Amino acid sequence: MDYAIIQRNAFIFCRYSIAALIWVALLLQSIWVLLAVFVILLASALLTVRRAPMIMLWTWTLGRVLPSEEDVLDIRAMRFAHGMGAMLALISLSLVWHGNPLAWWFVGLFAILKTTSALGWCPAYKIYGCLKEGGCCALTAKRPADVQPRAVDDPR
Repeated sequence: MDYAIIQRNAFIFCRYSIAALIWVALLLQSIWVLLAVFVILLASALLTVRRAPMIMLWTWTLGRVLPSEEDVLDIRAMRFAHGMGAMLALISLSLVWHGNPLAWWFVGLFAILKTTSALGWCPAYKIYGCLKEGGCCALTAKRPADVQPRAVDDPR
């Protein structure tokens, strides 16, 4: 496994600022802000979380003055999550560019999804973990081999 050690505040800054940019794009109905989100997420996916633009921005500026604890992140999972975010941003851009009447509704859903990610529950990161482990779908009851079901009355 390949992991990256990132300042916790840099990771928080990255998550919150991308979510905020998507909300700004929605409120201002700005294709240019959406384009910026797409570029940042695509660069993050291509460069990995170690050199993601928002991580580097924090690390080179406020991270020098306000150091924080560190988080250990799975590089492949973060690349997958950034790639999924870039894909959603690209779909948003395409819908807005082509004047689809539901475009800004899609951007709103993207903003809500990214906000849940920023608050700590990242669906793309979870999906990657499930795919990597061979599945963990609640509907099919498929589980990774090392996870054993426990009895309902087991207090663990």
